[in-house]
This record gives sequence, structure tokens and C-alpha cells, in this order.
Amino acid sequence: MEERQYKRTIDPVPQEAFFRCAAIVLPYLNPTELASISSTCKTLYQISRLIISRRTSDAAGGFENLPIPFLNPIAGDSQPYSYFLYTPTQTLRVGPDSRQPWGSDDDARLRREVDRADPFLFRVEGASGCDCARGCGDCCPCLEADGFLLTRECGPGCKCDSGCGNRVTQGGVRIRLKMVKDERKGWGLYAAELIPTGKFVCEYAGELLSTKEAKQRQQAYDKLSSIGCLSPALLVVKEHLPSGNTCMRINIDATRIGNIARFINHSCDGGNLDTVIMRSSGALLPRVCFFASRDIQENEELSFSYGDVRLKPNGQQCFCGSSSCAGILPSEHT
Repeated sequence: MEERQYKRTIDPVPQEAFFRCAAIVLPYLNPTELASISSTCKTLYQISRLIISRRTSDAAGGFENLPIPFLNPIAGDSQPYSYFLYTPTQTLRVGPDSRQPWGSDDDARLRREVDRADPFLFRVEGASGCDCARGCGDCCPCLEADGFLLTRECGPGCKCDSGCGNRVTQGGVRIRLKMVKDERKGWGLYAAELIPTGKFVCEYAGELLSTKEAKQRQQAYDKLSSIGCLSPALLVVKEHLPSGNTCMRINIDATRIGNIARFINHSCDGGNLDTVIMRSSGALLPRVCFFASRDIQENEELSFSYGDVRLKPNGQQCFCGSSSCAGILPSEHT
């Protein structure tokens, strides 16, 4: 009798500590792992449901200025969100087993810290930028642009700070967006408010890869996507420099780690977004940014053209629904 009373006295202590640890560990799990552990007991099930609710409420996991919720109107669909690691800016290659907490109490902390995140992965040492005495205005030399869809902003080589008006793409997402699932296209990015013409929407963030690794990954992605096991998000941008003789290639893979731009679907008519290669003074690499090409209405899907080349006559089917739809998604040699 005394032994039973003793056990009843000490058991709640390690049990309470276990569930506190579970609330810290479970946000690191992927959906399959989370579903498995939630079936073990009622308390872990409740913790798992809270994590799923938080993930569904913000695809960015607190990394952006505003939450970007998942909305799934498909009856009977068991996937309330799409699982991936989030980065608001370009990042270096991550390992296949990399983890990131998503759906924890720390999401708010991440949101506070993102203001200090550096939007530039590599800087040019000793580079000089503008030295505008009274702030950067229309005469700022960093505003120069040319006919190659290459636009300039102030950057790490300039003396202005992050509040400069010529750094519009460097502060993350500042408009309300949402993720909506379609039965044929899957998840897509939608406007949750009116987006006026010329408004910055987001950049395309993900792993920066060498051309060799980009080709290797694309081959693997093609095999997996052909059997419906993966929706790759590898963006290859070829920038023809003013000389006309040189082509700079940028490989950004948002398949494993990326931002909400990975959900922007293709449209054969060009869509409602302009793709702009943005360079900043003192930054080594350009960034791929999206701007509204026209007024985008609330609840309208965001889209852009993935390209015009279609090497695979039996490639993935296109569901853009435009009057100029080619029937299959663009494809070319990676």
C-alpha cells in the first residue's frame, strides 16, 4: 500500500517533464512522423493537433511580416498544409536530413528575428554604392536599369540603411497572401487583398546550387514527379548580360527549403506577375523578384510564365485555364 502511494506521488513529475519536452520536439517532425506519434496517447494527440493548427495558419512559420494561411476547400482531403523548410532569402545548400521547428511557440520569436536577417548571401568586399547625402531619391545612381530586365537597388555597398525607399524587395512580404488548394493544380498562391500594378510581391528564395548539382537534382526530380511522388520547385534563370556574349545562370531550388514563391503556378499567357532580376550595389549575386504586372484582385491566383520551350510532348499537363494554354507545362534541358 505504501509503495503504491509513493509511486502515485512521484509519477506526475517525470510525466509532466516528458510532455513539456514533447511540445519542443514535435514541431521538428514531418507530417508522417507527427501523425504516427499523435496516435500513441491523448496528450500527444492534443499537442500534435495544436502544431498542425499553427502550421495551417502560417505557411511562413513566422518568418514573414504577415501570416500566410493554408486554405483547403477540397472536401475529404486529408492534407491541411504543405510541409517544407522555410527561408525568406537565398540560402546555401542544406542537407537532406535538415530540420526546422514549425508550429511551435517560438514562431513569434522567429518573426521578430527575421527583421535582422541579411537579404544578401554573398557580398563584394570593398564595393562602393551610393552616397546620397539627403537620402535616396529619384537621382540615386542605384536606380539605373537597362533593357535586360535588370533593375538595381541600394545594397550592402551603400551608406543608406534598411529604411531606404530604394530597398523595396529587401523587407520580405508586406502584402496579405494565402495558400489555396486546387484539385488539379495542388497548392497555389493567392492574393488576400488588392495588389496594385507594380507592387512588389515576393522574391524566389531557396538553395543556390551549382549547375552540375542542379542538373543532377532535376534528373532525380523528374523520376519522382513522373510517378506523383514530388512537386519540384527548381528555378533556373539565364541572364544574358549586356555584352550579348555571356549568359549568367542562377539555380534556385525551393523543393526542400524555400519560401511561398515555390507555390506560384504557371500561366501560358504570362500570368499577372513580372519576373525581375534584381541587383543591389555591393551584392555579388542577383535576386529573382516578382512584381504585379497589373492590378490583382483579392482572391485572384498569382501566376507567371515558366517559359515557352516545351521539349517533352508528353510532359506534365497544364491546368492554367488561359485562352492560350498549350496543354503541357514548359520544359527544357536543365
